[in-house]
Amino acid sequence: MGLFEKHEVISSVINIGLVPIFYHGDVEVAKNVAIAVAEAGSKLLEFTNRGPRAFLVFEELVKWRDRERPDLILGAGTILDPATAALYINLGADFIVGPNFNPEVAKLCNRRHVPYVPGCSTPTEITIAEEYGADIFKIFPAEVLTPKFISNLLGPYPWLKLMPSGGLNPVKEEIEEWIRAGAVALNMGSALLRKDLIDAKDYDGLRKKVEECLNYIKEAKSKYGKKKK
Repeated sequence: MGLFEKHEVISSVINIGLVPIFYHGDVEVAKNVAIAVAEAGSKLLEFTNRGPRAFLVFEELVKWRDRERPDLILGAGTILDPATAALYINLGADFIVGPNFNPEVAKLCNRRHVPYVPGCSTPTEITIAEEYGADIFKIFPAEVLTPKFISNLLGPYPWLKLMPSGGLNPVKEEIEEWIRAGAVALNMGSALLRKDLIDAKDYDGLRKKVEECLNYIKEAKSKYGKKKK
């Protein structure tokens, strides 16, 4: 099981406003990326199940987190089925993210009191996922749906907590557009945790990128954000 209660994870996603996405097959590299993210102030990291034996890397990353960085909320992403979700939850995932909504994954996460953030692209998917206990919804693919999808959706559903994902860039103008539309958080991958910086082991540069992105989000929320009931 993870280190954090369900309500703590949900609150952190909403308050911090950024969930970086990352995968690397080398445990030491993964640790350094996690340190950069945590020191930047994110305190959230989604490790994706996309590479060979990714769960083995995640297992070591969780063990390290528990010893060295217990302030880091560590989740597993690209989870498509309940068996994989159960594996990562048993390894210590604090939250589960999927590119799609799977009702069996939702049931499992509810039983284990682990937040499930499903990928949704229609009002019907979102409302069904809500009935299955999801609190935050990954709007995917965001670059196709655009911020207008979020602002239009929040008209009839003002209480929804929406997190766009897919093709997002850590650019001030783009971040402002998503926050202004009503997004509570942004789910960013390779444009934020850049491969060139990781390959060069420029973890300080990586930390600065995350810090900059967090500042843009904070500014945008201060300017445009409002509480949704």
